[in-house]
Amino acid sequence: MILEGEAVAAMEALGLPKVYTIGPLPLLAPSSNISMSLWKQEEECLPWLDDKEPGSVVYVNFGTTTIMTNEQLVEFAWGLALSGKHFLWIIRPDLIRGDSAVLPPEFLVETAECGLIAPWCPQQQVLNHPAVGVFLTHCGWNSTLDSMCGGVPVISWPFFADHQTICRYQCTEWGIGMEIDNNVRRDAVAGLITEVMEGQNGKVMKKKAREWREKAVKATKPGGSSHRNFEELIHEVLAPTPCHSA
Repeated sequence: MILEGEAVAAMEALGLPKVYTIGPLPLLAPSSNISMSLWKQEEECLPWLDDKEPGSVVYVNFGTTTIMTNEQLVEFAWGLALSGKHFLWIIRPDLIRGDSAVLPPEFLVETAECGLIAPWCPQQQVLNHPAVGVFLTHCGWNSTLDSMCGGVPVISWPFFADHQTICRYQCTEWGIGMEIDNNVRRDAVAGLITEVMEGQNGKVMKKKAREWREKAVKATKPGGSSHRNFEELIHEVLAPTPCHSA
């Protein structure tokens, strides 16, 4: 499994040093207790998810560095409300540019029975939970791998740096995502959620997401491409066997 096979092949053709493709790490080292999170994880959302039907929850998380305006936050909020779906929404304390997040009281009342808002969560566990049906994401690389490991399709809202490139791969190359325009509108948010969770395009994306998960699992099992590459990285680079002269 090589998500960026063309790029790796191009580097090899240029004679650059060998590239060891070893991901995705969450599957390569599933028993690791090391957390990559910059925020304290709150696990209260997991029992909440346990009570929901399979594929019925929209998971929303824009990562650790993405920021937005409060107007964009409100459009996302009403988009979630209009979709009529259960949602788990991660809102960091610093998500809003230069201010604190302020959600309309009417939104909080209307969604009290179907939504859960938290400052952070154990994302890998969330995306592996059967209740999660779609991931509304900023297209960060860690989140991208987490969604693939969970077999969850995405709604992409790229912010900066490599996000645009990753969004293109999600929506065009890998077939697991649909993109939201930077000019966020509640109707568009609701429409994409409905399409991914109920529409024909969503069925195709879910199938593709499951296929990518299967490829990832296969690659990281003993004998798989990532597992072999990881062992080669250790033996050839990190801890090479010293040569002994006769």
